[in-house]
Amino acid sequence: MREEISDILRREFKDPRLGFVTVIDAELTPDLQYAKVYVSVLGTEAEQDENIKVLKHAEHFIRKAFGKRVRMKTLPQIEFVLDKSGERGVRILELLEEIKRDEEE
Repeated sequence: MREEISDILRREFKDPRLGFVTVIDAELTPDLQYAKVYVSVLGTEAEQDENIKVLKHAEHFIRKAFGKRVRMKTLPQIEFVLDKSGERGVRILELLEEIKRDEEE
C-alpha cells in the first residue's frame, strides 16, 4: 500500500499545492477497513500542515486510484498522518552533539 500510494502521489496527483511529500509507512487494520498512511513533509510547520490538508482533501481521489491498482472487496478509508520521527531524530542528534561539545570543553 505504501508503494502504491507513493506512486499515485508522484505520477497521478497533480495538485500544485502539494510540496515534497514522502510516504513513510502505511498500516491497515486487520479488517482492512481503515488505513493510516504516514507521510513526511519537508518545510516549515505551516507548510507541513498545508500539505496534510491537501492530502486529506484528496483522500477520495487517492482511494479511487488505489482501487484501480489493487483487487480488494472493499477499499480502506485512508487517513494521512504527519510522521515527525525524522525531525525528532535530527533533534536528538543535535542534542548529542551539544553534549559532546560540552564534555570536550
